[in-house]
Amino acid sequence: MRTPLPTPAPAAAPEQETPRRTVAAWSLPVWAAVLASAAAGLLLDLASAPVGWWPLTFVSVTVALVALIGRSIGGALLVGTVFGAVFYTTHLVWVGEFLGPVPWLALAGLEAVLFGAGAVPIALAYRWTARYPARGLVQLLAVPPLIGVLWTAREVVMGAWPYSGFPWARLGMTQVGGPLAEAVSWTSVTGLSLLIVILCASVVQWIRAGGIRFMLGLHPAVSVAALLVIAPQFPTAPAGEFRVGWVQGNGPTGYFDDKVPGDVLAAQTAATVPLYGQPMDLLAWPEGGVDADPLSDPAAAEALDRVVRSAGAPLLMNAATTRGDDVFNTSLLWTADPTGRQWHDKVNPVPFGEYVPDRWFYELIVPDLVGLIQREYTPGSSPPLVQVGDVGVGLAICFDVIYDAVIWDGARAGAEVFVFQTNNADFRGTDENLQQLAFARMRAIETGRAVVNVSTVGTSQVITPDGTTVDSIGVDTVDASITTVPLRTGLTPAVILGPWLTALIVLAAAGALTAAGFSHRARTRAAAADRSTDPGRHP
Repeated sequence: MRTPLPTPAPAAAPEQETPRRTVAAWSLPVWAAVLASAAAGLLLDLASAPVGWWPLTFVSVTVALVALIGRSIGGALLVGTVFGAVFYTTHLVWVGEFLGPVPWLALAGLEAVLFGAGAVPIALAYRWTARYPARGLVQLLAVPPLIGVLWTAREVVMGAWPYSGFPWARLGMTQVGGPLAEAVSWTSVTGLSLLIVILCASVVQWIRAGGIRFMLGLHPAVSVAALLVIAPQFPTAPAGEFRVGWVQGNGPTGYFDDKVPGDVLAAQTAATVPLYGQPMDLLAWPEGGVDADPLSDPAAAEALDRVVRSAGAPLLMNAATTRGDDVFNTSLLWTADPTGRQWHDKVNPVPFGEYVPDRWFYELIVPDLVGLIQREYTPGSSPPLVQVGDVGVGLAICFDVIYDAVIWDGARAGAEVFVFQTNNADFRGTDENLQQLAFARMRAIETGRAVVNVSTVGTSQVITPDGTTVDSIGVDTVDASITTVPLRTGLTPAVILGPWLTALIVLAAAGALTAAGFSHRARTRAAAADRSTDPGRHP
């Protein structure tokens, strides 16, 4: 019997290179992304004042980034707008307390749309870098900073446009009550926002690369977190002490309060009387503490002269003043000697509060609301500083506290202490008061200087250079106090480098996104060319 020859084994298929794992298909369904984004918006509001659960910021940003991965342009716009709508309608609900729902929903809606538009570049960045290996250096080390500058550039743009912007809601500000706040003296609020997003984006990239199966990929996030935790507050130099008397008159300073001319001045004067005869270097009244122009009203000027004589100290007060055809929101250092008087005009009048941009247009839409705003304040150009003897006192009038440049200009001009004057009467009893105070606390840490935040109706506070509140007057309370605060000199890195960092972030965002787009296009063309020359090759 013949033994059959063995059948030759089929030729082995040529060995194919195992494809490197990428993150291209890693995304949520649209419905899940929308729900996640809405939850993230609510979490960010809870992380902000007055609740102030600061760790939720990191959860919010991480969830928001996950929701944007794999989105089309339209999908990113939808997901980002949902985040913005939930966050801004809850965070800014105080806008409608006295003015009704139209201004509240208009502002929240505008901010939501801008926030949604700013989500599109983030989604594009994730799409254009998706072909790189999940565990490669590009995904782990380059993508998180790219996402960071894109998110933070959106904050910068929304804080400057339109109509001078609204830099009220910023990631860095949510950390004022937590252990990371000291880092703001190095990075500025904008820089702290950047580091928060880089940390969260690094966590997202680690999860995409395998999570706990790839612990080495967590190293970038841990490094950023460690940097934020261990960074001490930048030290400024002690320069003595300064006694500030501050008065919350609780007068009728709201738009709809019942009052006659002189009522506010009378309330502030009466509340100041208990301080007469006590030693102080400066007496501070809030924004709108004088309801007449003392530069043109002799009776108001004489009343202020009496206060200065009785207090034995110069008075920092605030009133609407007229020079030529222009009206200004002005803080005046009123002294017994008229030649020693100084003033600073508010740099950023509030649109639709202190003036109406494009009034003709908005009168066609909401004439009754626009008609409530009679004055048209002119932006000021004088430095935010007055000199009290040899002590520089930095200034910010109400919402000017949210604009970085005003604070930095005051510190660079020689401020050794800050006095912030505000009128919260139209928002008394709402979250606006506490959200604004959070800015005051963060400005103290950022500049390394004490802050006296004095309000017409509360809450007024004195804040030390490390952000600690040492004295306070509650809402709807008539009170006055004298507090000795430390003076400080020297500029923090935040003040020196803040303007450059802000500009660099915007330029880096534009440049990096453009580079990512060109790289994606080149890689796509190269892959298409490879497929056309080798039909058997699969991507």
